[in-house]
Formats: sequence, structure tokens, C-alpha cells
Amino acid sequence: MSTSATAVAIRDAMSNQTDKLTLDDVIAEIAQRRDEFDRLSHVPRDVIDMFKRVGIYRAATPKRFGGDARAPGEFLDMIERIAVADGSAAWVASFGSANLYLAALPIATQASIYADGPDQVFAGGLFPVQNAQPAPGGYRVNGTWKFASGCKGADWLGVGIGTGKTGEAPGKPRTAVFRPAQVEIVESWNVVGMQGTGSHDLRVTNQFVAEDWTFVRGGASMVDEPLYRYPTIAYAAQVLAVVNLGLARAALDVANHMAGGRKTTTGAPQLADRAYYRIELAKAEAQLRSARAFFYDTTDDAWQSILAGNEVTPEQASLLRLSATQIAREGADVVNRAYRLGGTMAIYRTHPLQRLMRDAMVVTQHAFLGEGNYDGAGAVFVGVPPIPGYL
Repeated sequence: MSTSATAVAIRDAMSNQTDKLTLDDVIAEIAQRRDEFDRLSHVPRDVIDMFKRVGIYRAATPKRFGGDARAPGEFLDMIERIAVADGSAAWVASFGSANLYLAALPIATQASIYADGPDQVFAGGLFPVQNAQPAPGGYRVNGTWKFASGCKGADWLGVGIGTGKTGEAPGKPRTAVFRPAQVEIVESWNVVGMQGTGSHDLRVTNQFVAEDWTFVRGGASMVDEPLYRYPTIAYAAQVLAVVNLGLARAALDVANHMAGGRKTTTGAPQLADRAYYRIELAKAEAQLRSARAFFYDTTDDAWQSILAGNEVTPEQASLLRLSATQIAREGADVVNRAYRLGGTMAIYRTHPLQRLMRDAMVVTQHAFLGEGNYDGAGAVFVGVPPIPGYL
């Protein structure tokens, strides 16, 4: 059977599973279980399986291997919707985009990864990059890496290695791909926000990785399909940043509900009857919608250019990075505005704005969404080289 025929057969076989569950069903389940995710410090396997069934982890799988290779805007919208229910679940789901990274592997290696189907979960801890020792046909790997979000539900795990080779791009480390049995998960994730992401440490001890099972993060794709011409690093930033659009929407939903849903503690007029409350809600709504429009507009512009057969320009890639950084910050600010409107009730641990506030601030701390991106975007605007790894 040819590769394309195999892909079609895989897709047909999987379609029966996806028909029985919708993304709305999964979101409803997440909303009921988000406290469980925090308690466990990870999103459990049965929820990961639900994500697989609704297409999250085939969204960036090449069509030649039975995947959907979805338009970026479609996938980002899915993650945003999940984030309204829970930020940690959305963060873990967002790594359905990570298969873009895997497209830089040799085709034969990708075929091995997708041999059991297109719904493969890849997670990794790339930093700090650890030097690997050259060995016949590959490398011998040792070390510990941080921030491996979703590692407990992953089918494949990656770690960042230094090989001593010259000419590899700064800011784009080489990644070694392992099966979970080859990697120890060190449970170190004890944080204030995004507790359910399970972003534990990874430890590898004297494991061999073949050269063909390593790739440069953000390196050239071996797959000739439109999605794999989309800027990889920019997309990785987008899928994380979009979580804050969902959290911001959830925060405004809470604020709107509070406006007329309860009596005030002091017996003063309901919040909906107060001009300052209505004005602040309106400003926050405008702020969120404006940032969201910028984000999805730049995404669609780059995607339509790719579909027209054009290469993504540095200016387009920079706008993707800039808009991702902006929604991370604007989303967090909208959550903060809603929190302030919540008054004293919002200080209780059980109040929904507490969780939203903590999670939204974590998104802004990610290295992909740092303040330096504004410098990178400004450099592109004025025509000077941006910081290494920005594009």
C-alpha cells in the first residue's frame, strides 16, 4: 500500500472515533474537572485521549500521515475555546501544534512516529541545552531539562542538546526525540498558576539517540504541505499566547455575571447599576476584541500568502510574534481589570477570578512572549537585524 493510501486508511479508521465526541463535549468535561487537574498537577491521560479523539493532536500532523494539517487560525480558535474553560488544559492542548517541529525530521523517522496513527502527542523540555557526546550514528545524551509541559500525557519526548556542530542557528537548539520509557519525569512543578500543565523536569541518563531522531527546532521542514511553510517559532508562540484570549473572555464572563447576579455585601446598588462598572467593562471588552482582531488578522494574512504560493516575509513573521506578545499582555490586563471589578469577593481562593488571574500572569512569563519581542519587532520595522532566534 502506498504512503498516501495508508494515510487515507488511517484517517478513515479514526473518523469513527471523532464522530462520537465533539470539542464542546470535551470543554464541558474540562470545566467540571479543572480542580482535579490542579490537584494532580497534570491533565490526566483520559482527557488527553479526548483531545486526540476531537483532532487536537492531529491538527499539525501532515496529511501524508493521515493528519489534518489545519489552518493555524482554526487551531488557535480551538485552543482559545478550551482556555475559556481552563487555562492548563488549553496549554497542554496547544502542544498539538508541536508536530510542526517534528516535520523537520527525516521522512522515514516521521513515518515511524506516525506508524500507530496521526494522533501523536509530543512534549519536551529544551532548556538548559545539554551537550551530547558524539557516538557512532548519533549521540549519547545525559542531563536534566525544565518546563516539559504536558510530559505525562506525551507519546514522544524531546530534549535540547548541543552537538558541537558549527553553523546551527542561534536560539534554535537541536532536539533529541525519545520514547517516554527512555526519560525520567522529575515531579518538580509546584507553582501558583497553570498548576495543571504538569510542566515537570525531564531527566535522561546515558541514552543513545540516532542522528535521524534529532532535528533543529524551527529548522526546515521535510514535508511539502502549506502548514509546514508557516513560521514554526512564531506558531509556537501563538498557541501559547492565545490561551490568554480565552482566559480574558472567561474573566469578562464572570464580571458580567457578577454585575447582576448577587446582592452586594454592603447593600449598595447592584454592580450593573454603577456607571464605573459598566464603563470599565466596556473598555475591557474593546481592549480584548481589538487585540484579538490584530492577532487573527496577522495569522490569516500569513496563511493566505502561503496558500497563494508565497514565502512568508520577515515582516509577516515579525507581526505574528508581535501580535502573540500583545495578546498575552492585553489578555492578562483584561483579566486584571475584571479582578479589580470583583472587589473583595475576588480575593477568596474559591472565586473564579483567582484562578484566571494566576493563570493569565503565567502566560506573560513565557520566554516566547517576553519583552524582547518588542525590540525584535521594532528592529524589523526599521530594517536592522533583530535579536537572534526572533525570526
